[in-house]
Amino acid sequence: MMRCAMVLLIAATMAAEPLTAADKPVKVFILAGQSNMEGKAPNTLLDYQATDPKTKDQFAHLRKNDQWIVRDDVFIKFLDRKGPLTVGYGSPGRTGAELEFGTAMGNHFEEPVLLIKTAWGGHSLYKLFRSPSAGYPAEEVLQKELDQAQAKIRKNNEKNKKNDPLPTMEEMKKEYGSSYRNMLAEVKDVGDSYATMFPELQGKPLELAGFVWFQGWNDQYGAENEYASNMKHFIQDVRMDLNAPKLPFVIAAMGQNGSKPAAGAMLTIRDAQLSMNDVPEFRGNVKAFRTDLLVDKAAEELYPTWQKNFEQWKLVGGDRAYHYLGSAIWFNRIGKAMGEAMLELVPPRQ
Repeated sequence: MMRCAMVLLIAATMAAEPLTAADKPVKVFILAGQSNMEGKAPNTLLDYQATDPKTKDQFAHLRKNDQWIVRDDVFIKFLDRKGPLTVGYGSPGRTGAELEFGTAMGNHFEEPVLLIKTAWGGHSLYKLFRSPSAGYPAEEVLQKELDQAQAKIRKNNEKNKKNDPLPTMEEMKKEYGSSYRNMLAEVKDVGDSYATMFPELQGKPLELAGFVWFQGWNDQYGAENEYASNMKHFIQDVRMDLNAPKLPFVIAAMGQNGSKPAAGAMLTIRDAQLSMNDVPEFRGNVKAFRTDLLVDKAAEELYPTWQKNFEQWKLVGGDRAYHYLGSAIWFNRIGKAMGEAMLELVPPRQ
């Protein structure tokens, strides 16, 4: 599989003399995955729950003077958006786990923090996020995929009297790992241009401090048994391509099952993600945790009848089960757990 030729020029700062506080490097964290890493909690839901007496205590640390805090020490780049960390850096009009995670990092480090979020809905680890050392699937698998893709184009051509070209094996193979390469390209772009994107960071070096992974849904459809292998390759390749052999790596394991026991492909993927804790080379530098244990039970209880109770539903949730119900409380709990896991892995503050 084609390996991205770029190596990110963000590395641990090596200095002969102790760095002053002003010179200490910006702590950079990469947040990657699919739609749940994008973030699906409606901003309107956060606004309501932050003032509702029943829930406001869970958001109090994120607010000041009845407004959402806009951090002056934590910055975020998410595709076409960038700025100081506050609500609204999820999908349009929504917020994700980055809010609590970035808050935890900003509270912990004296140095500024930069979050680079690279997330695209519907992207599997099996295909689009597949990393180079995982290689391609078996030839017979690729051939079957190509045959199906070509048959679809032929059918469309016949139905609509078109003459679209049939996909080739080479074209199809290029899709494998495309999101992995785009992720690295996005990180490199920020590394090259951060001083322009964030003038507050001008003159400060960068230090790659950690990686957070929140993904899994699209691997349930026939790729679940390969997930553990692909995850291991992914961690190894990220570290190699970013020149960070022991980069702290946090995995938010699948948990859309909530209070119900996980089963089938979801359970297989969750167990594969949690198994990274037991890989000998990952001990002490990889931490996977369960997101189902953090379920928002109020949203979960109302979800089965959300269409009949829509006005009430808008006050607790905002999306389907595969997006953790769009629960602001659930996403915030996940972000906080990501932060706690990361702080278990990063070196103590000097």
